[in-house]
Amino acid sequence: MPVPVLSDADRDKLDRSDDALFYAEPRFVHHLDASFRARLTTLYRERIPPCAVVLDLMSSWVSHLPEELTYQEVIGHGLNAEELAANPRLDRHWVQNLNTDQDLPLADNSVDVALIVAGWQYLQQPEAVAAELLRVVRPRGEVIVAFSNRMFFQKAPQIWTEGGDRDHLATVAKVLLAQGWSKPQLLAEETPAPGVLGWIGGKGDPFFAVSAAKAE
Repeated sequence: MPVPVLSDADRDKLDRSDDALFYAEPRFVHHLDASFRARLTTLYRERIPPCAVVLDLMSSWVSHLPEELTYQEVIGHGLNAEELAANPRLDRHWVQNLNTDQDLPLADNSVDVALIVAGWQYLQQPEAVAAELLRVVRPRGEVIVAFSNRMFFQKAPQIWTEGGDRDHLATVAKVLLAQGWSKPQLLAEETPAPGVLGWIGGKGDPFFAVSAAKAE
């Protein structure tokens, strides 16, 4: 059973309607700027071996994986079937609302690396999702959670909307630790603004990531 970390109030959100309705129409846009996406791809290049089975949880039409690398398999999950079907990096995918059903249709110890990009902030039951990821990730495998300071405010639980960047990092780490993941590593970095603004010191979307490994 997942170890509770959040309170009932932490899980509440302004828009309590079915998330599937909110994501019914595909959004073929980038929700994070080019600098953030480049930093994320660099992190993936450093951390994911080419032989890996990769789970891209809460994915969309792009996975941010290095274009020059091929993995054993990339499995995608999300809430919009059209976006997932348009993602060229996914070998297979499925649609599921993790706020109503956290049981992943994957075998125990079947995935090497699990990724969540700009998605954790919408989870109302992150403990159950973290516990399921621990089940499906192989020993010595890893979970990487990346996010910035953007969100659909009405769809994010209160613990996210009322917290700052440091709070978000701490919350993700605390939830992962409580479910049995190893001590998480935290990244908090500035990125340069894309284009000319970056040349004169402009800032892009801040980059935050939490990664943790599964014990042997």
